[in-house]
Amino acid sequence: MRPFPKLHDLYIGRVVVATVLLTWAVLLGLDLVTAITGELSDIGTGDYGFVQALTHIAYTVPRRAYTLFPTSAVIGALMGLGQLAASSELTALRALGLSRRRLSWAVALSLAALTLLMVVNGETLAPWGQRRADAIKASAKSKDMIVAQYSGLWAREGDMFLNAQSGQERAIGTDRWLELRDVRMYQFDEEGRLQSIAQASVAEHRPSGWRLRDVQRTRFAAKSVTQERIAEERWDTRLDETALAASVTKPRYLPSSELRDSINYFKRNALDSGEFEEIYWGRWFYPLNVLALCLAAVPFAFGLLRSGGLGKRLFLGILFALGFWMLQTLFANLAGVFQLDYRVAYALPPIVMLATSMVLFRRRSG
Repeated sequence: MRPFPKLHDLYIGRVVVATVLLTWAVLLGLDLVTAITGELSDIGTGDYGFVQALTHIAYTVPRRAYTLFPTSAVIGALMGLGQLAASSELTALRALGLSRRRLSWAVALSLAALTLLMVVNGETLAPWGQRRADAIKASAKSKDMIVAQYSGLWAREGDMFLNAQSGQERAIGTDRWLELRDVRMYQFDEEGRLQSIAQASVAEHRPSGWRLRDVQRTRFAAKSVTQERIAEERWDTRLDETALAASVTKPRYLPSSELRDSINYFKRNALDSGEFEEIYWGRWFYPLNVLALCLAAVPFAFGLLRSGGLGKRLFLGILFALGFWMLQTLFANLAGVFQLDYRVAYALPPIVMLATSMVLFRRRSG
């Protein structure tokens, strides 16, 4: 194989990237319109108005772009190759000696830069933007709550201020509860003097109410300071657990470094880390999934797309994306149910897609 890039490689890459970007813009636009429509029901709650809703949606654009890119890549690649096939440009390139393998590499390398950009975005801008979006929405809807960028979640009830570094909504079967970790509670008197500080490793909200675990409480008197440790205690409060749950960052919106730390935390405490592991390894296999999807679509450029119009290309692209998503979801769910390695679950779908592509390649070459 001759070294990259040649003029025909750049031409194929330019066409494919252009159609991918156009498809990406259309899908992202539709997703944003749907998101704004969904926010209308929350407008009017507290100080959450239309401007806050638009700001909230704007901060989620990097995360939405990251999520939509694989679908946009396969649909755009199929439409770009279909455009070249319908105009007989692929036939002309083949006549000049361009092999199908070379065509596949041209498509893959043209999308590699966009894929790398999305990987970086998924670890930096996307989680930061989502946190900012959640902070804006939570603080606007509840006057006693704010989600700080670096210091976790803050909430207030009367003269008590709560700070939780992290948390999540957990579920086992039908049992669902909110869990906050590394919790600090600051109690003040009517004159604004600090009365006590309580530190709890975990705060759980169950149907019976709040429970604090591994509590260390420090009380401040006029001329003395006392400390006590309590393994577990009930916490009587009217703090709105629904608002707290809405402001807790979901695992799929965390960067890989924080996902890894959460996995280690769960394993150290003999807890189920399946949800975090599923998302963590999904991040690692993200670029492989994009390239596998696009390479699996290349054989359709030789034959099916030559005589088909825009509708056929769009249909095949959506079919590919949905089929891959369903296959990956199936394997991930099976891994969760049977306690299998998520790395195997995420590796199988692209292998299946690439194997199918190779079979189609050979048939069309024969």
